[in-house]
Order: sequence, then C-alpha cells, then structure tokens
Amino acid sequence: MLDEAWLHATYRVESRSSEIDARANAIALEQSIETPIEGVNDERVLRDVVARVVNIARVAETSFDVTIAIAVETTGFEAGQLLNMLFGNTSLHDDVALIDVEVPPRFAAGFGGPRFGIAGIREITGVRGRPLTCSALKPQGLAPAQYAQIAGTFAHAGIDVVKDDHGLADQSSAPFTARVRAVQRAIDEVNRASGTHCVYAPSLSGHCGQMREQLLHARDSGVRMLLIAPMLCGVATLAAVARDANMPLIAHPAMAGAARIAPPLLLGKLFRLFGADATIFPNSGGRFSYAAKVCDAIVERARAQWLDLSPMLPVPAGGMSVARVPEMRARFGDDAMLLIGGSLLIAGDQLLARCREFVAAVKREGEKR
Repeated sequence: MLDEAWLHATYRVESRSSEIDARANAIALEQSIETPIEGVNDERVLRDVVARVVNIARVAETSFDVTIAIAVETTGFEAGQLLNMLFGNTSLHDDVALIDVEVPPRFAAGFGGPRFGIAGIREITGVRGRPLTCSALKPQGLAPAQYAQIAGTFAHAGIDVVKDDHGLADQSSAPFTARVRAVQRAIDEVNRASGTHCVYAPSLSGHCGQMREQLLHARDSGVRMLLIAPMLCGVATLAAVARDANMPLIAHPAMAGAARIAPPLLLGKLFRLFGADATIFPNSGGRFSYAAKVCDAIVERARAQWLDLSPMLPVPAGGMSVARVPEMRARFGDDAMLLIGGSLLIAGDQLLARCREFVAAVKREGEKR
C-alpha cells in the first residue's frame, strides 16, 4: 500500500550503468521542482515536494527501470497536471519512456475511474454472455442522411454499438448536431421496430465549450454513449466529461503513439483512472504495429482489479475482420467489444449481409464455449 502522500512512477531509461544513478536523480528533479537541489532551501519543499528515487532495476545491459516517488500534492489532483508531473519535461528526452504508475487509493478515488464500466455498458446494451459488437460510421465527407442510413443498417443487422469514426467532428458536410440527430433517429427506429438495443456513440470534439454543447445536444437527442479522444482533447477534458456525462465513454487512442508512454499504462490504466468506460486499442495483426503481448497487457490493465476502480471494457480494433472473430473471442474472452469497421463497409450493397455475418460469428463462437 502506497503512502497517500506519494505516487510511484516507473521509467524505462537507456543509460550506461555508470551514469544511471545520476540519470535517475535528474528525472526525479525534473518531474518535481525542475531546478537543481542546491537551489532549494525550504525544508518543507525538500521533505514533501522533491521527488525521490526509490528503486533502480537493470533490465538489459544499457536499460534500467527507474521508480520514482512523486508527491501527490504536486499533481493538484487534476488529470492534466498529473500527466505533466509524470512525464511532462522528461518526455522530451528520447532515452526515457514512462511504463507504469501506481497511485494511492484515496488519490484514485478522487478521479473516480469508470462511472459505468463493463457492467454498466452491458446494462445499457442488454448484452450478456458474449463480447459486444461494434462498427464505425465512415468515411468522412458524407451527409447526415447517408450516415443515418449506414447506422440503420448496422442496427438492423444486430450490431450492439455504432460509433462515429473519430475523424468525424463538426465538418460542414455533416455538422455534429445534424449528424447526431439523424443517426440517433435512425437507430431508434430500428430499435423500436425490432426490439433491439443498439447504442450510438457520437464523437465529441473541439474546445471544452464546444464539447459541453455537443454533450447537451447528444443527451437531448437520446444518445446513451459517447466517444472521446483523450490525447486530442486532453486528459483533463476526459475526466471532466466523465463527471458530467452520465453515460459511458469510449476512449479513442488517436495521438496516443505520439508520447513515449507505454500503451498498457496509457490506454489500460490512465484512461481508466480518468473515467473512460471502454478503451479502443489497435489489435495486433491489423493496420498498426502493436505486438500481441502489448495488446494482452492493455486488456489485463483494463479489466484487472485495481484499487476500487471499476473495470474498463477493452475494444480491439484497427483493421479487424469477421474472419478474426474466433481468434479474438478466444483471446480476449466475453468482456470485450469487437470493433470491425472498414472491412464491413467494403461489402457495398451487401453491407447488411456482411454485418449479420459479423454478429452471427460472435454469437456462434459464444455457443461453442
């Protein structure tokens, strides 16, 4: 159990063994007072604010894991400042990566974690005993009525969650308000006619004022889930939306690769701490280069017991296909959302049939278990 006054951050540092002590202490100063220790005369600052090295472990000839205790008070108990104190200036050093963080229980409780989590998403969608299915509205440039038609097809096929592509924002071709109104109406019509529970997750974007207006409009339109890209809008915005939305949030990983923060930490733990209920990650073997062990670690961090925070639903994505459903189902189990986008849309006039094939594949794999 950590002292409530300190959190522990672990960094992977490339260094010669003769220099690692100095490098570790330099990181501790950079991530706390950002000045030479000789310039500090205040006893309280020296005792309660200056970060300290607590462990150095060699992992390879010139690679070390350095764990540093950082004073909780320096975070201001705010998500953006927490990220700053963890990796703000040190992220500018290309020989250092942030790989893990452990925070004390009361500190984590202050953020709250997922408000809905896996159980809440299952309650809203009505899905039990299998992974959820998900697809995305693409491509950019269509009109609201065209997105509504695609969404209606997805819903009619039995897909559980229809989300905006994260590139859909407030473009003139499909303004947020018009798009959300049209898509939600189309999904509602299918749900009423078929008794299904398809849920639409529009993408919030823009500055905080715009996102607040979008949230209100989405709520008025009957939306019950939202998509947000924390590394585009800021992790503090994610935390604020999680407090205010009163609906599940799916976190998108756009720009997550721009910082040297280990994906299992960023996508699996920090997004969860800040309030995401589901986390999209680029699954191995798709359009991106995440290794299978990295994906497995993201899923483990998202769902594992961690203090008193609810588990988060992992969403493997990024060039997935219906043919990979058995593999993903076996690997990630029931508590996942399988996201297939482009490989469905290329079906053209056969989109409904292809979507039904996707839904049937997920259910069929569930029956085998």
